[in-house]
Amino acid sequence: MKKILLKRSFVLILIALNTACGVHIDEKKLLVKEIEIIKNAFAPDKRTALFNLEVLDGPSGFILAGETNLPLAVDSLNSLLEEKGIEATNDIKILPADELEGMTKAVINISAANLRSNPKHSAELATQATLGTVVNVLKKEGDWYLIQTPDKYLAWVDLGGIQLMNADAIEKWIASDKIIYTNTYGHAFSSKETKSRTSDIVAGSLLKLLSSNEQFYKIEFPDGRQAYILKTEAEEYNTWLSNLNFNADSLIATSKTLMGVPYLWGGTSTKGVDCSGYTKTIYYLNGMVIPRDASQQVHAGKAIDSVADFSKLKKGDLLFFGRKATETTSEKVVHVGMWIGDNQFIHSSEMVRISSVDEDSPNYDAFNVGRYLRTQRLLNEDYPLLQNLNISIPIKD
Repeated sequence: MKKILLKRSFVLILIALNTACGVHIDEKKLLVKEIEIIKNAFAPDKRTALFNLEVLDGPSGFILAGETNLPLAVDSLNSLLEEKGIEATNDIKILPADELEGMTKAVINISAANLRSNPKHSAELATQATLGTVVNVLKKEGDWYLIQTPDKYLAWVDLGGIQLMNADAIEKWIASDKIIYTNTYGHAFSSKETKSRTSDIVAGSLLKLLSSNEQFYKIEFPDGRQAYILKTEAEEYNTWLSNLNFNADSLIATSKTLMGVPYLWGGTSTKGVDCSGYTKTIYYLNGMVIPRDASQQVHAGKAIDSVADFSKLKKGDLLFFGRKATETTSEKVVHVGMWIGDNQFIHSSEMVRISSVDEDSPNYDAFNVGRYLRTQRLLNEDYPLLQNLNISIPIKD
């Protein structure tokens, strides 16, 4: 009789444990689902938003662990969990990290900083940022820093590429008079008399203006180095800004100054560009900040064409190419170029070059015409992903 009772008790305990385990698993699945909902709402693109959370089993319940640079997303998650009656300990790290000790801003300190997908030199080149660009700093790993560029791109840069600054220092940098380098490529010199080089410079670089004479600008780098730049190769930033035309002819003129520049995966400078880095650079040198990648640029501006009716296109429009959607696969954007008229577009493919959509033309590009997807108009369009520098404000935390 005792053995039967013990067996029954053991069975009841197992049933209770299995039921509790099932409830626990169901709650965890629900919690993971709610996190995914918030992630899709606040951080649908991991290239521009960081929201890496996981659910851990703690001694007294669930623990939310991970990191994000989106405190509003965490607030929304907490509200959602409270509404659904789900309890969890919050152990989420909000970036910028406390370990930075207030050095949460930086300015690119070299002509073109190579930004990596992971904190090591052997990692993929994700993108570049040019001299004088203000970036947000989120965390540190050894001598590498996770930063966010003005176009919201997240990537890693080594200490040699940036000058770290606190809030006061960055305000002074932003408020200072500056010059913008307008030549495709050149150098800053240590003195007006000698040709001893302080650094190379690429188009779009921003430097603090100290003084000028008839021939030179005296400038200062973010780290305090002082040098001289020929006035024929640069312009005072405010003057340049006020003279921006925001027209297609300016875009085309700029695009042709980069003819022959080599293709570089991740490149966004006049040292080398990939296809979307090229279109981004053209627009930036005309006072417009557009998204970094072709798959992001395709969602900006106004839709113009998706059936290869090139008569609808205007100069400055962006053409997108890739894999068309099928019943089993989604559309995939892999290439972009800019329309320059006369049935031609300019793009970075092997090098910056001009191709034609006219099959009778000697530079007819059958490959890209065959994978044409759509055209978007970004020039002078009012759209959240587009920013004109003449009305912009500094990147926010």
